[in-house]
Amino acid sequence: MTQKILIVTGDAAESLEVLYPYQRLREEGYEVHIAAPSRKTLRFVVHDFEPGFDTYTEKPGYTWPADLAFADVDPGDYVALVIPGGRAPEYLRNDPELRKIVKSFFDTDRPVAQICHGPLLTASVDALRGRRVTAYPALEPDMQACGATFQDTEAVVDGTLVSSRAWPDHSGWMREFLTVLRAKAPAS
Repeated sequence: MTQKILIVTGDAAESLEVLYPYQRLREEGYEVHIAAPSRKTLRFVVHDFEPGFDTYTEKPGYTWPADLAFADVDPGDYVALVIPGGRAPEYLRNDPELRKIVKSFFDTDRPVAQICHGPLLTASVDALRGRRVTAYPALEPDMQACGATFQDTEAVVDGTLVSSRAWPDHSGWMREFLTVLRAKAPAS
């Protein structure tokens, strides 16, 4: 039986941070579902780093269909969770259905991959206290405020939690996440 992985996201998620793990995990042999506040076509964005800007720039990105709504997710059906960044986590952390989903993965020690602004969501369920994480560097004070130890590096593994700064770190992030997945929940 093929193992399933859940990606939770919404409008204004960073295109590469959704689609790279989606494709990479499917390539590895996992069945991957994307959940959002509602089952609809999502509108992603592209965050790019350009000379002369103090932070990233944002442009329209790809559209992609959500497979299911958060309210329709049974977390027990999934062996792992992926939380992309972009602006989506800023408003998704207010969704009570999504907070239940995220909390269930931490309560059962299943693998979770988070990137960029994704840790805002895991922080909202108090899942980062006492852990080592990385995130988009501007989130360092947020990570410290929620009780995490911030490390400005490509990928940080703390048990079954794998975090990364942003899409330029994808190869290191997915390499570490796949190491955790292969040990904890092999594809088949």
